[in-house]
Amino acid sequence: MYQERKALLNARAKVLKAMAHSTRLFIIEELVKGERCVCDLTDQIGADVSTVSKHLSVLRQAGIVCDDKRGNQVFYRLRVPCIINFFGCVESVLESQAQDHAATLSAVGK
Repeated sequence: MYQERKALLNARAKVLKAMAHSTRLFIIEELVKGERCVCDLTDQIGADVSTVSKHLSVLRQAGIVCDDKRGNQVFYRLRVPCIINFFGCVESVLESQAQDHAATLSAVGK
């Protein structure tokens, strides 16, 4: 059963690995608002162009973003904006963890 699904699972893992960095998550959140040029993202992140470009390359290779070169600038946008919906699920996990932690602390304090 696993071997039959391994290609799909590996493809999912590639997308998740690409998102597994706080800077790339920030980029995704910014691109939900609309396309951005590398220069805009560089200013917002506070990193050099090569670093931001490397992050964008990882996201592009995973199929999360696509780019459009216009003159000397490259603009990026989300290929599938629904990726932001995944963040809601992640937030639910974090809230659940926080509730469990609070319950544990409450039990210890009694």
